This record gives sequence, C-alpha cells and structure tokens, in this order.
Amino acid sequence: MILRTSIIPEEQKFVDNDNPDGINLKAICIFAAAGFFLEKDSYYMNETVLQPFTEYDISNNKVNTSKHYWQWHYTPREISIKQATEEFADLFERISNENLKNKNIILPLSGGLDSRTQAAALDEGANVKTYSYKFADSFDETKYGREISGIKNFSFHEYKIPEGYLWNVIDKLSEINKCYADFTHPRQMAVIDSVSKLGDVFYLGHWGDVLFDDMGIEENISFEEQAKVIVKKILKKGGLELAEALWKAWGIEGDFQTYLKERIVNLLAEIKIDNANSQVRAFKSTYWAPRWTSANMAVFSKYLPVVLPYYDDEMCKFICTIPEKLLSGRQIQIEYIKMKAPELAKIAWQNYDPLNLYTYKKFKSKSMLPMRALKKGKRILNEKLTGKKMITRNWELQFLGNENDLKLKEHLLENKSFSDIVPIELIRDFYNKFKTKDSVYYSHPLSMLLTISLFCKNRLPKK
Repeated sequence: MILRTSIIPEEQKFVDNDNPDGINLKAICIFAAAGFFLEKDSYYMNETVLQPFTEYDISNNKVNTSKHYWQWHYTPREISIKQATEEFADLFERISNENLKNKNIILPLSGGLDSRTQAAALDEGANVKTYSYKFADSFDETKYGREISGIKNFSFHEYKIPEGYLWNVIDKLSEINKCYADFTHPRQMAVIDSVSKLGDVFYLGHWGDVLFDDMGIEENISFEEQAKVIVKKILKKGGLELAEALWKAWGIEGDFQTYLKERIVNLLAEIKIDNANSQVRAFKSTYWAPRWTSANMAVFSKYLPVVLPYYDDEMCKFICTIPEKLLSGRQIQIEYIKMKAPELAKIAWQNYDPLNLYTYKKFKSKSMLPMRALKKGKRILNEKLTGKKMITRNWELQFLGNENDLKLKEHLLENKSFSDIVPIELIRDFYNKFKTKDSVYYSHPLSMLLTISLFCKNRLPKK
C-alpha cells in the first residue's frame, strides 16, 4: 500500500517497527516536559508514527520504504502587503468554498484573528452555526463571537465550561486522544455533545496563528540560538523538573536535558532554511502541529468531519513564498478582515480589548495606561467582593476545590497500574508541590501525570 501524508497531517497514524516490546521511557520523558511526543515517538518501543509530507510503502502495518516528496523552504517573493493579502484571500476562500460547499457549517468563534478570518470568508447569512464558550466565574469571552455572528447574521450559541467537567468525560477523552495530549487543554469536551449537533462539519482555525505571524526572534540568529529558542518554547512550566525526575526514577543512562537538546539539534538540522523565523516555524509545523494540535483535533473529528484551511497543503506552500516582514504581526489576516469585512475589523481584538484591528497599535501607548489600570482594578475589586478568584486557566476548573481534589487523588494515587510504572513517591511529591508551593508552576506536571495515569489504566497493554 502506498500512503502519502499531508504537509501537516490531521491525525496521527501508527505503524509497527522491529524494535522489541516495551514502554518507550525516553519518549514519555519528552512528553512530560513538552506536552506532546516528538517526531516518530510513541508510548511503545515497537510502534512509530508516520511523518509529514512523506510517501510510504507499507505492508502488514510496517514501513518498507519512505521518502519525502516536499520540504519546508523560504523562497520569498518581492510583493506588497496588498498583493499578499489578495493572494491569501483567493486561496483561503477557494479552500474554504471547496470543502464547505452545501454543508451545514459549525464555526467556533473566539476573540482572536483565526476564527474571525474564517467568519469574514463566509457569505453573510450562510448556513452557519457559530458558538463560543467561557469559563465559570470568569470574564465573558463569548461577547466577541456574539458580535461577529450578529454582523454576519449567523446563528450564535454560547456555553459555560463548568467546574469539574473533566471527571465525567475523562475516560472518553482518553479513548479519543489515546492519551497523546494532556487533559487540561481540550475544554471542548465539556460542550462537544451539544455543539456537534449544530451542523455536519466543523470549520476550524487551528495553526493560523503560527503560519501568519513571526516567531519573535531575530532573523539572523545562529543555528545554536535557534535550537535554544525551540527548547525554550517546547518546555512547559515545571515540565523539565518532571522529566528529569522521571528520567532519574527510571534509571535512564545520561541526562534528560542533553538527550532533548540532541534530539532538537538533529531535527532542526534537517530543515535547510537560512531565515531563523521561517526555520522555527517550519520546525513547529513539522513536529509540533502533528503531535500536539492534531492530537487535540480528535476531540472534533471523532464527532464530525473537520475542515482546516490553515492546515491545507496549498496554504503551507503559499507561506513559504511570503516575506517574513509581511507575516510579522498578523498583518495579512488583519488586512484581509479589513478588506473583506470592515465591520468585523471594528470589533475589539481580545488581546488588545477594547481596541480593534484599526486601533490596536495604540494599546501600549501612555494614553492607554489609565484604561488598562482600571480594568485590572475592577477585576481585583470583583474578586475581593465575591471572594472568588477569576478563573482564567482550564486546569483551575479541573484541579482546584475539594471535589476536584478527591477525583485527582483517586486517579493519581489510587491507580496501581500507574504506580507500577511511576514511583508513588514521585507522584506524591509533585502533587504536594502543586498543593503547597506553586499551583501555576506545577499544574503542567500534574496534568501530565494525570494523562500518563489514564494511559496506564486504559491503554497500557498494546492491542
């Protein structure tokens, strides 16, 4: 069988290899540190993941031969922002129209640019159902989607993510994402049963923020500096500490940091791009998107087909020809929305609220300091009056409070299949640090331990 993977695959495909049976402990250490598995890694030594933009010859679920049919590159053209925006408009709308024709569209909306760009591309009054959600005891994130839908005359639905929702769906989630992504990010699980009934295809904006922005680094930094940037981007708060603790507990030879850096350097060296921003974007699109973003995508694709305009092969090829100076600062998306739907551009951009796509550059000006201080003061006052801290992160809904704590301890401390692999002393240590030291810093380690616990409970024997 000949199989050709996409430039950014929408799902992970697993095949067998000739390695002996066993758990891939080094791979799990990277997973613990970063929140996703790297390159071909799997939980199992004798299983591997097919790589992007590769043609495979496969038989009996094993790879006979493989070869890349494409490579990320940076071949910028001498074009203006106007021309780049017009070309993007033609491509984006063609991809969307071809995949959405005669479909009942479900469009998740946020206060960012990716979904707003999608809304701009759709005809007003089209057969579109939109939705937004917010955390319980938090600020109203749904207002942006409500305003966008109102201007476009789309049907709008809003939801609240309730406290402790995870425990009712955690086994289902472990089956959907196979424990290849942590459980504190896919808050869609709280509403997926409802929103999947709104139409017959999800129109999703994943990876637009990576393709259509710079990586925030100097274009001429050295290869060594690029590798450092990637390692820094990959490591989550507390992730390195957990990975090193697991590495030591499992008695793995060498040290984790050296192993991780060597892996990153070797993978980065395979990408032959001179521009540092383009090179880092290519790395993230090759190794990050397919193993983290796509793993979480399963929450949607398990229920309905998905359309991903930013994942499209032609979109990836287009990005390789756009000068970095035109990608920085989300310029193309901003100009597209202003060109296609000026009224949408007038709605506040969440990162710069209350400023919009015409005024956001004033956000850090001195004239805005009183407004920003007032917003912060209102939030602090509200927390003091209500006695409740505003929820801003998903793990707060899942890990804080007595009922959540009981469920958390049950999964972490009362799962023998988990403690047979991860020493119970290590588990207790990170749980106690979360409870008594720094809950923000240790929320990621706790989430990763929870994910690995569910892997041990539901998926440990390879079937």
